[in-house]
Amino acid sequence: MADTELTPELIAFVREQKDRHEIYQALLRYTRGIDRFDKALMASAYHPDAIDEHGVAEGDPDQFTDWAIGWHGEFQHQHQHIITNHTVEIDGDVAHGETYYVFWGENREGPPTLAFGRYVDRFEKRDGRWAIAHRVCVNQISGSFNPVDVPEEYLSQMRATGPNTRDRDDISHDRPLTCSRGYAPAS
Repeated sequence: MADTELTPELIAFVREQKDRHEIYQALLRYTRGIDRFDKALMASAYHPDAIDEHGVAEGDPDQFTDWAIGWHGEFQHQHQHIITNHTVEIDGDVAHGETYYVFWGENREGPPTLAFGRYVDRFEKRDGRWAIAHRVCVNQISGSFNPVDVPEEYLSQMRATGPNTRDRDDISHDRPLTCSRGYAPAS
């Protein structure tokens, strides 16, 4: 196998891919932070002087994370923020991104909510760290859906893979992740 020459073009490409990866990781810290009620993780997606304009609420990271965690805690049993299509234009230490989201929430009252929209972000790299400097949440549509009736026995089996909680007791924090239900692979 021939060695790859580290040309200026290759070095620039690798640097850009690293920046793209770090920007995407900021987006994931936001979604995991809000879904697990981890304020510190959610806030780490932002620079301290950032502004988030969500339409229904806006403010700096401290104000916004308090509002978001409080609102979801008061009105929903559980929820998921899912990001999909993502584009970002990087210009030095500033980047502009557009990321589509899907939101699902199991409401405490009424049917579950399903919403779609986009996060339009200005990211900045400060002291080597990419984070959101300004976010506008473009809420495109929100509605409800009727869940399918599922037999209780099947629901019980589906829920047996938990715990499914919005805190550090959630199974996603288990290290190492081990099989706790007696399953053993076939030999």
